[in-house]
Order: sequence, then structure tokens, then C-alpha cells
Amino acid sequence: MFRSVIVRSSSSAKQSLLRRSFSSSSSSVPERKVAILGAAGGIGQPLALLMKLNPLVSSLSLFDIANTPGVAADVGHINTRSEVVGYMGDDELAKALEGADLVIIPAGVPRKPGMTRDDLFNINAGIVKNLSSAIAKYCPHALVNMISNPVNSTVPIAAEIFKKAGMYDEKKLFGVTTLDVVRAKTFYAGKANVPVAEVNVPVIGGHAGVTILPLFSQATPQANLSADVLTALTKRTQDGGTEVVEAKAGKGSATLSMAYAGALFADACLKGLNGVPDVVECSYVQSTITELPFFASKVRLGKNGVEEVLDLGPLSDFEKEGLEALKPELKSSIEKGVKFANQ
Repeated sequence: MFRSVIVRSSSSAKQSLLRRSFSSSSSSVPERKVAILGAAGGIGQPLALLMKLNPLVSSLSLFDIANTPGVAADVGHINTRSEVVGYMGDDELAKALEGADLVIIPAGVPRKPGMTRDDLFNINAGIVKNLSSAIAKYCPHALVNMISNPVNSTVPIAAEIFKKAGMYDEKKLFGVTTLDVVRAKTFYAGKANVPVAEVNVPVIGGHAGVTILPLFSQATPQANLSADVLTALTKRTQDGGTEVVEAKAGKGSATLSMAYAGALFADACLKGLNGVPDVVECSYVQSTITELPFFASKVRLGKNGVEEVLDLGPLSDFEKEGLEALKPELKSSIEKGVKFANQ
């Protein structure tokens, strides 16, 4: 995320300049309020830090059920553009959301060893349901970036809650699958022996296990990797979350890499809102490119959120098999979310 930290020794020079790769700073950049719901959690805190470093953000609103004043005070001391305010408890949720252009939701409980994303369902689904109701009421036109797992179900839950409130705009609701892309790029670069900064790998499907389908046949730069290596890379990308959960040995899940991925996708959304052309990222959105109502694929972002859901492009035989194999599980997860929202 950071290109370089430059320290100037001259007494007349300014303090260290943190050069950010998010976007170039400009006095003409529009005012943008970003709200993070779950800002005191394992993902929320590093995400708050990364969004504080983004010069596109003018107002950073941090909400959680506890501990937000401390996070806001800490992050608020950083000498970057945005004003930071912390909000704690349900009574302050309205103030946290009012006027938001972008709402990022990492709220919920993390995975623990032996826990599947499905085990998280009942707790996190309830949290997402309540937060979505508040978004529909207090900032119905904001873009919503859903991080809370299981994303395959929480995005359909939010959609149903917005529909009930008469405020659903499918162009403004995103499941953040960027971490799958980040992992696929990292793992591919390692095997292909190419600089990771130059790598691009689309990842389609969903955001859990076999529903995650990296399209290594479309990776750039292309490398001549064997079928066995591509199969192993696919499996590692699908199991990336479990790899971190096990490595942390019960002390947490993928929080830092998820915050990084969340900040990347939020930055792309802000660039789109600000009219930057040709911003394309993978995301889990309402879609007609398969028979499933929600699907992750490349999306062009713009002033209205989703400007265009792009075609999947040519798939290898291995990827075609993976696509058919993921559909039943993804369909089931979507239906589970819809059913929960309508209980």
C-alpha cells in the first residue's frame, strides 16, 4: 500500500512524508464521508488506520458497540486530511451513518479454529440485518461494502432488508471479495516468479471455500504453469482464510490482510464515485452473468456504484468444472441469507 517513506534530514524540511499508493492527493478532491461499522474489531482497527491514510476521505466515522472512542482518538492524531469521529452503541449509530457516501461493514465475530464460515452465520447474520436496517434509514444512497462473513449470505441479507425498506439499489451493494484476489496474486507471483505488483488475477464466484474460483488462465503476466501447480494454487486461494486461522492457533483470523483488501476496494469505490474512468475490481454483486442472483466477477465502478458487470471471459476446462461445482453451494448460501432476512 505504501510506496515509500521518505525521511528528510534537513531542518527546514517537513517531517517524514508518507507516500500513498491509494490515489494522488488534490485540493479539488470532493468531500467524502466514510463510515466503518465494527471499527474497534480485529479488521476494523487496521481498516480505520488505512482509510485515515486515504486522501480521498474527508470525514471518517468509526462505529462499534464498544471501545470506539479509544480507536478514534488514536487514529485521529494522524496528520492526514480526514476528520475522525468515534461513535459507540446503538444510540449513536444514526449519527455515525448520516451523510455517509460509503459504508464499510467488518462487524461481527471472527472465525476460530475448526469453525467454518457457516458456523458464524447466526451471529453475524443478525448483526448485518440490524446494521442494514439502519443504513436504509440514515444513509440510503451510500455505497455499502460488506466484509462480514459469510459474505455469500450477508450480501443477500442486506439486499432483502433494503428491499423491505423500499431503498434497494443493486448498483450500491458490494460483497468485498478483494482478499481472494490479493491472495491469488501473491500465490501466483510466487509460483510464476514474476513481480507481484505487475500481477492481475480475476477471482469469480463467491467468498468461501470452493465458491472462490481464481481464473489463473486469465492471469497477467501469463506463465506456463503445470496443471498440478494451478490446481494447488486454486486450492490454496480457496483455503487462504483457514491457513491464517490455523497459523494464528486460536488467536484470530485474517484481519490485517482483510483490512488491506477492504481498504483497496473502498479506494476503488471512492475513485468511481469521483468519476475516475475505468476502475475495475472483482466484487460479489447482484448479477445476471450466471443463473445465480449474486455472483462475484469483474465490475466497472463509477458514480452510481456498479456501472457494468463484466463478462467472465474465456475459461479453461478446469475453471469451467470449478464454476459448475461452486454453483450449488453458492445458491444454497444465497437462499439461506434470503430466508434469514425474511424470518
